[in-house]
Amino acid sequence: MPSYSESSLEAGLTALKQGDYQTAIAQLEPVASSKGNSTTSLQARVGLVMAYARTGEARKAIALCQTLRDSQNPQVQEWAERALTHLTKRKKTKKVSPQTSKETTNSGNSSTVVSGRIQQSLLEKPTQPSHYQNSFIETPVASQNRVTESDEYTPTQRLNIYWRQAKRAKVWQPLRKPKLLLLRLQALFTIVALFWVMEFLLKVVMVSVNVILDKLPYLAPLPFFYRDPKLVVIGILFSAIALSPWLLDWLLTRFCSQQPLSKDILHSRSRETARVLQRYCQQKRWQLPHLRILPINTPIALTYGNLPRNARIVVSQGLLNQLADDEIATIYATQLGHIAHGDYLVMSLVLLLTLPIYRLYQQISQWGNNISPGFGQWPFNIFSSLTYGIWCLFTGTALWLSRSRHYYSDRLAAEITGNPNALIRAFLKIAIGIAHDIQQVQHTNCQLECLNLLMPISYQQSLSLGSIAGHIPFESALMWDHINPYRHWMAINNSHPLIGQRIQWLCQIARHWHIETELHLANEQFIKTTRQSFLLQIAPFLGIPIGFGFAGLIWLSWQTAFSLKFLNLKWIYEDWNFVSGCLLIGFSIGLVIRMNAFFPNLKTANYQANENLPNLLANPSAIPIDSTSVCLVGQLLGRSGTANSVAQDFILKSSTGLVKLHHVPWLCLGQKVHLPDLIGRQVTVIGWFRRGATPWIDIQSVQTQTGATLYSPHPIWSTILAIAAQAWGAYIFLLG
Repeated sequence: MPSYSESSLEAGLTALKQGDYQTAIAQLEPVASSKGNSTTSLQARVGLVMAYARTGEARKAIALCQTLRDSQNPQVQEWAERALTHLTKRKKTKKVSPQTSKETTNSGNSSTVVSGRIQQSLLEKPTQPSHYQNSFIETPVASQNRVTESDEYTPTQRLNIYWRQAKRAKVWQPLRKPKLLLLRLQALFTIVALFWVMEFLLKVVMVSVNVILDKLPYLAPLPFFYRDPKLVVIGILFSAIALSPWLLDWLLTRFCSQQPLSKDILHSRSRETARVLQRYCQQKRWQLPHLRILPINTPIALTYGNLPRNARIVVSQGLLNQLADDEIATIYATQLGHIAHGDYLVMSLVLLLTLPIYRLYQQISQWGNNISPGFGQWPFNIFSSLTYGIWCLFTGTALWLSRSRHYYSDRLAAEITGNPNALIRAFLKIAIGIAHDIQQVQHTNCQLECLNLLMPISYQQSLSLGSIAGHIPFESALMWDHINPYRHWMAINNSHPLIGQRIQWLCQIARHWHIETELHLANEQFIKTTRQSFLLQIAPFLGIPIGFGFAGLIWLSWQTAFSLKFLNLKWIYEDWNFVSGCLLIGFSIGLVIRMNAFFPNLKTANYQANENLPNLLANPSAIPIDSTSVCLVGQLLGRSGTANSVAQDFILKSSTGLVKLHHVPWLCLGQKVHLPDLIGRQVTVIGWFRRGATPWIDIQSVQTQTGATLYSPHPIWSTILAIAAQAWGAYIFLLG
């Protein structure tokens, strides 16, 4: 039976392998300080050096390396010397020449070899060396033409992913100019949708205020609240468009710590970017866009403004750290594409309207979290959920435009730089960086969510793709995105086009210019999927037009009966409210038809475990109704307290990747355990895995290590929803 020290060592090495460095440090520090077993203590100290280095605690790592130099094991001494040299170089040197980068890489590779020898001599169990070799004895690889200032390794360097580094076009023909009419219409539609939403919400507020004032004594309703607010809304929209650059400057500085980015710093990170900006702006006779930076590790890029001379291009520190020279240039080129096509004006308007709402949601959530759990927290839960819903409503008006505009910007970026392969690598590295950031902070960063609409890659897409990188090839992970025949229908509520589809477009451009592609994506091929499954998937939505047809048939029957003086129901069919009742009944029938297929019985023998998650994600023929029974073990991530009152941010971090969790919190009131209480703990999730544009798991149950179990009644919720829609529709139909 293993001792306590051995158990802690094993737990620490496992946490280190999974990237949970704080847990690794907590487990390994007591073992490293003990003197009972020298071999176990040495293993723990080597692990601590790597954990300290990865969490930015370079001083502790150096101090521990200095103690390891005094070890009696010559291989440990050699490894410690090399590691110490590497750590001190990284601490003292901020700007590294290409030659020094190569030396650092060579030194790191040598220390990897030495560490392998240490493992063989120190570890008694044959299975344990993999903890060292695959987890934390990894060395930074110097990216081409890039200066690294961060003390931490980038996520892609940790994974040791092989990049083909496919070349750029040396000479290329300009692409055919795209037709921008559809993009212009989508921008106009977005503005009109914003107008409708603002007018509706303003009317609701005005009517509600007057109703309350009318009920209160000594107060009278406000007469101007009975007026049509259309002119007010139009004035707000035009003012927001005119002032958007400066208002967004203030908001992003206040809430996201945005700072100016000097040209010298950008030039030191990416010389090509400075050339691309200068050349394209001179060609267009623009002033150079204002450059901004967000001091966060998540790779982010966005553009806002109302005119080219007022445009701002914002990137994060994480993007500059994690991408190579040519990859940074392609991301900046996509932002120039947004300016050239004018879609950034409308997206700036959306961002300006949504940022204060999201900030209000954050503030209400903070107030709610400061109150002890109980009845007093309910008002904050309600108001934060309502505010979050309004934010989603405003964001939803721009989904169509947001999905379409990236096609044009990607195309122009490839044409400006002649390097579609670098843009492919940039997309994949951004996805990896976003997934890594979510794992590190253990929830979806609020800055990531509120800026998601303007980012190159959405965080929802990055969750699974970025976290399974290294487990399966990118070509397999992206098959669903460009092969599944129903992928466009499944992505209709997404803010970004599918990554696999975008990469396929870029690969087509690369082949058009006769250059090798970074990824070899399979061409369109026949896959096993049936139209019946798709129709069953959309049955609730098919029920709506069927209900409309049923309403028309009823109206025709009533009209015929009245004309023949057989039955006088004119008072009914002149009231067209019965049509909405038929639509609700049709939706309810479709929901009932889909329910059994959507929630099949979960059989223990068919459970898919953690190691099968990458294969489930790589299945190109699945759609959400083709659910798979899963039993996954991992750490529960997500926001805690009031900020997660409608279960918008629950993620399972398994050993093979991240996956989104869907939970029904409002039907779990009688249970002893609540899902937010389990955040940060190791859990076992049983449920239905669904492959869509964003893969997710509908939770059936969540079990803790202590045996406590939480149930999430998805089938019951669907039944309640179907009954409610049926009853409401019948009420409107019979009594409307």
